[in-house]
Amino acid sequence: QVQLVESGGGLVQPGGSLRLSCAASGFTFSMNYMRWYRQAPGKEREWVALISNTGGSTNYADSVKGRFTISRDNAKNTVYLQMNSLKPEDTAVYYCNVVVQYANYWGLGTQVTVSS
Repeated sequence: QVQLVESGGGLVQPGGSLRLSCAASGFTFSMNYMRWYRQAPGKEREWVALISNTGGSTNYADSVKGRFTISRDNAKNTVYLQMNSLKPEDTAVYYCNVVVQYANYWGLGTQVTVSS
């Protein structure tokens, strides 16, 4: 079955950096686009970034463009989210997402807290 396991979250000061990882299994990773989403307290889940199956194409929400970088390693079945210049408004639970055969799959998420 499809499994997504996020890691790398934590507490960081404003202006700091974190690198999130999402280890995937149960599907052909190299054939699927991967996405990161986030959900802040009291808000709806929002899309953050997308990467194509080969990694050759990426797209970002305006709120993170220029600060976050999505990448993937198809040999390791892992997708990453490098987050730089973090702001308090980036505080959220970050989720990895994949659509396989028209079904949406999510990990359990990893908490990112940006605070001084």
